[in-house]
Amino acid sequence: MAGGRTPDRIAREIVEELVRFPDVVEPSSGSFGTLSTAALGGRISGVAVREDHIEVGVVVRYGRPLPEIATEIRRGLTPLAGGRVVHVSVEDVVAGLGDGVRATG
Repeated sequence: MAGGRTPDRIAREIVEELVRFPDVVEPSSGSFGTLSTAALGGRISGVAVREDHIEVGVVVRYGRPLPEIATEIRRGLTPLAGGRVVHVSVEDVVAGLGDGVRATG
């Protein structure tokens, strides 16, 4: 493990950081639920920690170009990835949400 951190710990750290990005509404496990990491007590949705890479799924606010948002997220999460490549997929885009409002309550 990178620095002794377990995949579930890495996934938790990434989700905590992910929701701080202003364009991110929430993490997304994808249409088939494959973007998740096993953890004690359940799964961490929206982040799949693999041996050599990390996959992150997000729902974002409408407005900015999606490649720009994905690049910003990738750069921000790379320091938490333990040397793994970070792949970001935008799973959905929502409009009409004000600042700080999440899609689910």
